[in-house]
This record gives sequence, structure tokens and C-alpha cells, in this order.
Amino acid sequence: MKKSKNTKLNLQARMQFVDSAFKRSKKLPFDSLHLAVIDHKTILHHKAGQQDSTVFYDRHLLYAANRSANKSYQGKAHKNLGIYYKRLQVFDSAFYHFNASKTAFLTLKDSSNVGRRLMSMGLIQKIQGDYFGSKETLTESLDYLTLEKDAKYISSAQNALATDHRKLLNYPDAITYYSIAIDNAPFEKERQVYQNNLAATYIDSKKYDLAITLLKKLKKDTVSLKNKRARARVLDNLAYAQWHKGEDVAPTAFQKPLEWRKLQNDKRGQLASYTHLGEFYSKTEPGKAKAYFDSVITLSKTLTIPRAEKDALRFLMELQPKNVPLRDRYVFLQDSLYKQGLRVKTQFAKYKYDDQRKQESILRLEKENAQKELEVAQERNQKIISLAAGILLLLSLGFTGYYFVQRAKRQRQVAEREKQKEVYDTEVAMSQRIHDDFAGQLNHAMMLLDTNTPKATVKKVIGNIYDSSRDFSREINDIDTGPNFQHLLATMLKRYCPNKSLMTIGEKTMQWNTVPDFTKKTIFKVLQELMINMQKHSKADLIEVRFEQQKNALSITYKDYGVGASKEEVMHKNGLLNTEKRIRAINGSIIFETAKNKGFKALIRAPY
Repeated sequence: MKKSKNTKLNLQARMQFVDSAFKRSKKLPFDSLHLAVIDHKTILHHKAGQQDSTVFYDRHLLYAANRSANKSYQGKAHKNLGIYYKRLQVFDSAFYHFNASKTAFLTLKDSSNVGRRLMSMGLIQKIQGDYFGSKETLTESLDYLTLEKDAKYISSAQNALATDHRKLLNYPDAITYYSIAIDNAPFEKERQVYQNNLAATYIDSKKYDLAITLLKKLKKDTVSLKNKRARARVLDNLAYAQWHKGEDVAPTAFQKPLEWRKLQNDKRGQLASYTHLGEFYSKTEPGKAKAYFDSVITLSKTLTIPRAEKDALRFLMELQPKNVPLRDRYVFLQDSLYKQGLRVKTQFAKYKYDDQRKQESILRLEKENAQKELEVAQERNQKIISLAAGILLLLSLGFTGYYFVQRAKRQRQVAEREKQKEVYDTEVAMSQRIHDDFAGQLNHAMMLLDTNTPKATVKKVIGNIYDSSRDFSREINDIDTGPNFQHLLATMLKRYCPNKSLMTIGEKTMQWNTVPDFTKKTIFKVLQELMINMQKHSKADLIEVRFEQQKNALSITYKDYGVGASKEEVMHKNGLLNTEKRIRAINGSIIFETAKNKGFKALIRAPY
């Protein structure tokens, strides 16, 4: 597999290596490596121009990814198949696969890929004439895309949004979105296309002076000079705008771009040239105008673009108002396009609706399971009140006695003073936690009972007490450092993010069995303290925890995107001070990076 990725080798040699990897992977137990081999095999077949093999292995990748429930490769396979069907202009299949890819990446919280797939779906809706649906989908895609990673896709989506508004004759919004797309375009080639689209919109809205100014600027652009297709587009639109303004325009101003378009085999561009020439000659030489419009009709049938034929027929009917076959053909096309538009809108809406229903069904099952767990917990609420009160009393007495014992020992054992002080500080913090989390809530519950408050309100308060006691019990319990440690750690992190986005990277690939038990316990407790601090203070919606295993140490980066804190506030937080003490106990280090309104970051190094 590694050799097949060596770009210094020729494509044939790389194909031989990937074929060998594929045959060997089939003899091994099924895992993600098998999926990676298939994925790379599709890439090399695509590079070799072997389209049939590419599609075959894309479908094989999708089958294997579904078999192993691997969302990442499901998303890749659906994306590749969507691109394939879009190239074939089988737009319903392309839309289906892009939508399935979007759903897979949504599960992985991969916002970039979600946004890109939504953009592909919106472009298909635009091509098919579903401009309202396209606007909705493209707007949704912009919620997921970011300028740092997706600048090209953002500008493309904004350009498509502008085209939707232009087709709906909403020229002010079209001009706004084209301008935004131009500002965001990362490459000159794309920027030129968007500027030309803006100029065409100026022409549609009869702002000829603005169109001419912009097109003349584009005409001088050095990149346009090298790209005859782009130059033909600019010159044709410039001549069209000048003619509409009433300037003296020679026929060659239209004919020269047409010749370039023929040399470049730009058939869609030829449609525009023929149409403009037909309009140009309509008043002066109707015979020539008819010939050009006939060329539009012939070419539009070849390209299967009925809208272009309909537009040409509209002009011909003005030239030949008594030609009944022309009128009948125009009415037929208009009705056909209307029916096609309804079918397309219904079909695309059904794909999105079915997908939404599926996701709602999954969420409903999760909610039902959570409700059952809540009902079981509520049945134990009365017992928990008494148990919590007893625990509060016993722990308070125990911690008080422990404090005096420790003070006497510190007086006799100066050598152990610092170590015992750390233990004491930890226990005092636990005592304060008990007081903060239970005492106030218990008093509140008893007051509600005395005032005959409705049972539903009392049960809600009791449920909070139970949740607090359960979480505290988990925090002070000893930690299972055996084979289940990774699952236990992941569960603990998720527990503190019920309504937040949590990204954990690398914990599944860590070789936890090589890490000493005490180090694992320390890491667990330190991360727990950081999550508690986040939950209480940060107001973060997104938390990231990254694990890296080095030769003799673990490197862990914790980051939340919350309100942050000043250095003075960090120094006075007991939980954060406890993390420093724990890390020092294993000869490790922890560095805090934070500032007001700039989030919070902790860099942890734990040698072993």
C-alpha cells in the first residue's frame, strides 16, 4: 500500500502494488485497511482514465463501508458516485449519492464535507431549474463551510446563489451575491467567471454602463488574453451591452467571439453567440436573424437544452408572427419545461424529506431510551434523598476528622508535609463539592415538599440531586485501568458534553496497555477536572481533546472555544491547581493558555 502511494513511480507500477495490496487484504480479517486499499485503488483507476473500473470499485467501497458501518468511507464512496452520475447528467442519482454522503459526514461532525456535499446538491437543483430549492440548499451549505478551509467552495456557492436570483429575475440580490463571490474567490480564473456573470446581470437589468465598464476591465486582464474561451465570453457580452446601449457595433464584434468558440468547441458559448447575432440582425436583416436562431435550435437539441430552444422560438415568433408550427412548438416546450420543473422539485424534496424522516426516527429511538433511563432513575429518587443526606453528614465528619489527623501528622512528619498537604487540599475540595452540589438542592427539595409544590417540580429537583450524586460518585470512585480504560475515558468526556460538540482525536489508537496504571489514573482525573472547569465556567459549545503517544511520554492537548479567563482567574481556580499537583506527582507538566474571550487550552505531558 505504501509503495502504491509513491508518486515517483509510474502509474502502471503503482497500480501493480495496489492490486497486490488488494489481493492480500482480502485474505486478512476485515478492517479499515481493506477500505483504505479499495479507496486508493479507485483513485489510481481514475488517474489512469479507467472510468468503468473506477465506478466498479467505488461501488465495492460503498458495499464494504456499509458492511463495517464505516461512516467516513461511506461518505467518500457516495461522493465519488455522485460525481460520476453528475458527469453523466443522471442528476437524480447524483443528488441521491451527494445527499447520502452529506448524511454520513454529518454523523462524523465533519462540517467541511457536509457543506461541500450540500453545495453539490444545490448546484444540481440549479442546473435542473429548481431555483428556489437550490437557494435553500446553497444557503444551508454556507452554514457549514469556513473561509479557512473552504474559500473556493464558499465563493462557488455564492456565485450559484446569485445565478438562482438572476434566473428568478431578482437582479438586486443577484448583483449582491456575485459581488460577494468575487471578493471571496481565491483564484483569478474563478474571479473572472464571477465578474462576467455580474456583467451579464447588469445587462439583464439594463445597467449597460456598469456592464461595459466591468467588461472593458476584464478585456484588459492578462489571464483573459491567454484563455480564448474566457476572452470570447467577455468580448461577446461587451458587444451585446454596447449594442443595447445604442453604440455603433460592427457585426465582427459578435462574429469574432463565435469563431473562437468554434475553435474551442465551446458549444454552450456558441448558443450565446448565435442568440446575440440573431437579436443583432432582427431589425435590419430578418433572414440572417432567422438563420442564427435556427442554429440555436439545432444546437440546443444536440445539447439537450430545451430552454435555449424555447428562447430562440420566442424571437422567431416575433419575426414570423403567423407561423403556427413555431407557436405550437413554443407552447409544447413551455408546458414540458413546467412539468419537468414540478417533477424535479418534487423528486429533490422527497430525497431530503426521506432523509430527514430517517434521522428523526434515529433521534426518536434515542429519546425513548433516554426516557426509559429517566423513569428508572425517578423511581429511586426518594431513597437517594436520604442516602445523599447521610453521605453528606458522614463525609463532612470524616473529612473534618481527617483534617485534624493530618494536621497532627504534619507536625510530627515534616518530611511528608507537602505530600499530605496535597491530599488534604484535594479532600477539602471534595467536601466543598458535596456542600455546593447537595446541601442547597436538599434544602430546596425539602422546602418544596413543605409547601405542597406539584410533584412534577419536586421530581425534577430530586432528579438533579440524583444526577449530581451519581456524577460525584463516579468522580471519586477508583478507575478501572484495565482493557476497558479507553471506553471509560471516552464515556467520561462525553458525559460532560450532553449539549455540546466534543471532538476526541487519537484516543482509540493509543496503546493504553503500555501506560502504567497510576499514569492512566492521573490522566483520567486531570481531564475530569478540566471538563468540570469547562462545564462551570467556559460556556463553550465545542471542545477538542487530542491524544498523541510518543516514545516515553503521552502528549494531550485540551482545547475549548469558550469565554476563556485571565491569568489571575486561572491561578485562583482550585480545580486547575489540583491538575498541576496531580501532574507533578508523575513528573509531568501542564501549561495553560487562555485569555478573556479567547477560549481555554491546556498542554499536558505525562512521561512513563
